[in-house]
Amino acid sequence: MPKVPLRTRLFISHLIVMAVAIIALAGISRLSTPRYFVVTLERLEGRGIRIQQMRGQILDSFTDAWARGMVWSVLLGGGAAGGISYLLSRRIIRPLIRMEQITQRFAAGDWAARVPPSDIPELHQLGHSFNRMASELERVEQQRRELVSDLSHELRTPLTIVRGYLEALTDQKLPAAPETYERLIRETQRLQRLVEDLQELSKIETGYLPVQRQTLNLPPLIQPIVQRFRDQQLTSENPKIVVEIAADLPAVTADPARTEQILVNLLGNALQYTDIGQITISAWCQKDRVWIAVQDTGIGIAESDLPHVFERFWRADRSRNRRSGGTGIGLAICKRLVELQGGEIRVLSQINQGSNFQFWLPKAT
Repeated sequence: MPKVPLRTRLFISHLIVMAVAIIALAGISRLSTPRYFVVTLERLEGRGIRIQQMRGQILDSFTDAWARGMVWSVLLGGGAAGGISYLLSRRIIRPLIRMEQITQRFAAGDWAARVPPSDIPELHQLGHSFNRMASELERVEQQRRELVSDLSHELRTPLTIVRGYLEALTDQKLPAAPETYERLIRETQRLQRLVEDLQELSKIETGYLPVQRQTLNLPPLIQPIVQRFRDQQLTSENPKIVVEIAADLPAVTADPARTEQILVNLLGNALQYTDIGQITISAWCQKDRVWIAVQDTGIGIAESDLPHVFERFWRADRSRNRRSGGTGIGLAICKRLVELQGGEIRVLSQINQGSNFQFWLPKAT
């Protein structure tokens, strides 16, 4: 059975309502009007006007005139009402047709189309919601393209290096020295970290990453992490790591493993961008929030770049981050892990004055 368009349905529904109204009006008028006319004639006779002999002829003439007037009223009124109904139906359907056309443009890859404003409040609100959805879809599509582009770029570099070394080893243009194999191992480890970070981020964004929140004391968690990084420092020229934790710091409600992952990512990121100076890990309480900050004296981040810090594959210094083996996903993972635990993360930074990453977790009750 063919489907009837909405515009046709609206027009037919208007015609049905109009037909019912006309039938009801004609029926009631046909039954009541002659009776009222007879009563009027009787009143005239009561006043001495002699129309008794002509009552039947007058009544027939009135009925005929009423019928002719009703026919013309139905034709003219029905035609006018039908035309107005058609125009109203088109006016209501036009924004919906535009939305359909825009969705077809979306399907063709054109994300710039938007629904124009409507003078019908409900359709205007629907168009506004549609445009907001379109903007979000455009943003998601742009992020998807950037993700594919960045991921291809990240994979291309280590794969090119590995292939070059393997071809040189195969052609015996490069000696099979331990340094060569160490370089190959570093590049494969970089690929492994990239895959693992992508898998971790995918689990977080799809909700498959379990978060087991419990009462957690931060000092016993922070100190071993700091000591682990201190043990990895080979020379005294490395930045000094300082811990400043409030004496009366309350416990938080958080997942120990995920909180440790956040701190490791932030501290490792600070070490990558700080050659000399100091890295300070501090923790304090503010109302029902416990703040943790990782502050460094490194190269800092430009103010224009701050809104993009927690985006995937973003780097303040691409060349340096690539040499240090970063994947550009660590901060995005930190942001989502903090949010999963009911907290929030932010960054304060200036060029050549260091960066300060701060996040809070809910205080345990």
